[in-house]
Amino acid sequence: MKNAPLKLPEVRWVDPGRLTAGLDRHQRMDLSAHTRVHPPLPEPDQEDLLALAEAVGLSGRGGAGFPFARKARATLAAADRTGTAPVIVVNGAEGEPASAKDKMLLARVPHLVLDGACLAAAAFDAEEIVIGVAAGSPGEISVPAALAERELPCPARTVSLPERFVSGESGALIRGINGLPVTPAPLKARAAEGAAGGVRGRPTLLSNAETWAQLALAARLGPDAYTAVGTAAEPGTILLTVNRPGADPLVVEVPTGTQLGPVLDACGLQPGAGVLVGGYHGAWLHPSEAADAPLSRAGLAALGGTLGAGAIIALPDDTCPLGETAQVAAWLAAESAGQCGPCKRGLPEAAEALAMLAAGAVEPAVLQDARRALGAAQAGGACSHPDGTARFLLTALDVFSEDVDAHLFGPGCGRPVRGVLPLPPAKGARLKVDWSRCTGHGLCAVLAPGLIHLGPHGYPTSATIPVAPWQEHDARRAVNQCPALAMRLRRPVSP
Repeated sequence: MKNAPLKLPEVRWVDPGRLTAGLDRHQRMDLSAHTRVHPPLPEPDQEDLLALAEAVGLSGRGGAGFPFARKARATLAAADRTGTAPVIVVNGAEGEPASAKDKMLLARVPHLVLDGACLAAAAFDAEEIVIGVAAGSPGEISVPAALAERELPCPARTVSLPERFVSGESGALIRGINGLPVTPAPLKARAAEGAAGGVRGRPTLLSNAETWAQLALAARLGPDAYTAVGTAAEPGTILLTVNRPGADPLVVEVPTGTQLGPVLDACGLQPGAGVLVGGYHGAWLHPSEAADAPLSRAGLAALGGTLGAGAIIALPDDTCPLGETAQVAAWLAAESAGQCGPCKRGLPEAAEALAMLAAGAVEPAVLQDARRALGAAQAGGACSHPDGTARFLLTALDVFSEDVDAHLFGPGCGRPVRGVLPLPPAKGARLKVDWSRCTGHGLCAVLAPGLIHLGPHGYPTSATIPVAPWQEHDARRAVNQCPALAMRLRRPVSP
C-alpha cells in the first residue's frame, strides 16, 4: 500500500490542522502513523456519543447539513422498535467533479474516517459497517487496506459505485449497497427507518466521510476544545475543495466562518467574474460580495448561497460564463436518473436553452420558459438533483446578467469557453442527423421526444446534450426506425 500511486489533490490547512493533521509528513497515514498523530480514541456509550454530537452541533458535511444526533436517534428508535441492529454507512461516493475532499480523506487518512464509524458501531451495537467508494478512486485500495490493519467492532466492507453525480445521493448509495441500480429510489424512504430505505431493510445511519472524521475528532478533543474554533452556531473546521484553472484542486481546511476572500488569496485566485460555492448543486456569488462571504451554512445562506459539499470555483474573467454554465447544465441533465418530470423534461429543456443562449441563438421567450421550468423543478423532484441543478443555473443567470443581455441582444460577450468548470471526460452518445438523407418524416421526434424536436419547417433538431442512460432506448428506436436512415447515435472516441 505504501508504494501505491495515489493521484490526490494537494492539501492545505489551518495551524494546526485537525482533519489534515500529519499530512505535512505523510502522503497516506497507515495505522502506525495515524496512532502517532492522533491520541487514543475514547469509547463512549450510546448516550455519551449522542450528547457529544449535540454539544458540538455536528451536522452532515455532504451537502444537506442535517444534524447528526437527530439522525442517529431516529435510527436507534427504529432499531428498538423493530428489534434489529442498525447498519453504519460511510458515504464516500463523491460524484461531484468539483469536489475531492472525501476522496482525499478515504485515500490519505482512512483511519480517521473509520474511527468515527467504529465509534458509532460500538456505541449503537451495529450489525455492520459499509463504506461506499467511487469506482476507480484511490479509496478502493486505501479503505480495504485500512480495514485489514485494525480491530473492528463488527464486520465491515467496501462497496464500489459508478462515478456518477447521483451515486452520492443517499438513496442511490443504499440501493447500490443492496445490489440494485445506483439511482435515487423512485419513492422517498428514510434510511433511518429501515424497511424500504435501509441496507437490507435495517435501520441505517448514513453520513458522508467528513462527518465521520469530524465525529472522531470531537470524541478525542471533547466539546470545549472542538468548539474553540469556528462560529458559535457551527463550530469546528470544514474541508473545502478549491478548484484552480489549469491546475489540480486544493483541499483546504479552515475554521467555519472564515471569509472566502483570504481562502481564494491563499490559493492564488481572485473572485473574477463570480464564485461558485457548494459545487454544481450550489450557487453563484457576485464578485462584489464573494470576498467577504463567511464560509458557513448560515453565512452563505444569508447571501443566497449554500456551503453544500464545500466545492469552490472562482470563474476567471477571460472565459464565457454562459458557455461554461451551459456545458455543466448539459452534463447535469444527462447525469439525472430520469425518474421524475423535472429530470426528464425540465433539466434537458433548460440545458438546451442555455446552450442556445451561449451560442447567441435564442429568443427571450425561450430563456423565460427555461426560468419557469427551473423554478418548477425546485423542490419538485424525486430527489435533490433537479432542485440543486436549478439553483446552480438560476443563480448563474442572475450573477452573469450582463452576459445574458450581451448574448440576447448583442453579439455576445466575445470570450471563448475555456472549460474552466471541471467535468469528467465525455462518455454519453449524441444523436446526429445526416442532412443528406433526412426528408422530414418527423417520426424521430415521436419516438424520442426528449431528445429531438421538430423545427419550424418540420425537420428535426437534435439536442446538444448527451444521451442519458435512461434515454438510450428511445435514441436507438429513433435511429433504427428512421425511414430515411438519417439518424446516427455517435459515441465519443476513447483516447
